[in-house]
Amino acid sequence: MKIAVFGTGLLGRPIAERLAAAGFEVIAYNRTQAKAEPLREAGIAVAQHPWEAASAAECLILMLADYGAIRNVILDDAVRKVLRGRTVIQMATIGPDDSRALAAEVREAGGDYFECPVLGSVAEAQAGKLLLMVGSEEGQLDRWQQVLTALGPEPRLIGQVGQAAALKLALNHLIAAETAAFALSLGIVMRESIRVDDFLAILRNSALYAPTFDKKLPRLLDRNYTNPNFSTRHLLKDVNLCLAEADRLGLRTESLRGLPILLARTIELGLAEADYSALYEAVNPRRIGATDTAG
Repeated sequence: MKIAVFGTGLLGRPIAERLAAAGFEVIAYNRTQAKAEPLREAGIAVAQHPWEAASAAECLILMLADYGAIRNVILDDAVRKVLRGRTVIQMATIGPDDSRALAAEVREAGGDYFECPVLGSVAEAQAGKLLLMVGSEEGQLDRWQQVLTALGPEPRLIGQVGQAAALKLALNHLIAAETAAFALSLGIVMRESIRVDDFLAILRNSALYAPTFDKKLPRLLDRNYTNPNFSTRHLLKDVNLCLAEADRLGLRTESLRGLPILLARTIELGLAEADYSALYEAVNPRRIGATDTAG
């Protein structure tokens, strides 16, 4: 089986490498060609045009940045003509209605489509331990089980197309909300010169604790957001998608509306491609003449 991976960014690249290591023949395409070139070292072919990748594969895995990028690449006239008989597995984070619209267009072109957004970062992708959420018609998960289990041990059927996309937005909301909340709490602790060890000792033994706090703590203490697991720019996109979906569903979103403001401010600070924990810079900006201390 030959698989085409579209989008070789932070997650797309290790996904392509993982599939190749599992024995699949992989061809990759990225809109910025230079980002895909390192995959050649793993024996992965790199396409110059999306049509080249789509026409060479039975299965097209999408890890493109957003819905606009997906439409520009997969529904390009040349690509649309070769979708017949091929399966598109959409793994990026997009809105539920966008996923349903994409499914309709792929099927109209004669292809098959289902969504499978993933939760996890680069390390999980490299280890084949991503959490996979499937929105599909009956039988699609079984048909592509071998491909999916190369990326995550237990792909979970959530429901129809759109439902897995909505679940991914709900989860990514928690990424932003928990990180912003922890950043504010840590800022209070630091500015009051309370020992961070005391703060964490109590937090870890309470129902308030989430593992992401310890994972991100070193970045926040050092104000070091290099080698990102997930960028600020992409988290802002996902938070805005979540906000739009919550509004559509008639939910109250006051608690959510501050998050895009913080993330936009972080991007204004030049941290668009940094790890999303850089929102700490917006929550707890550096003070002239002051030095961060762990208390």
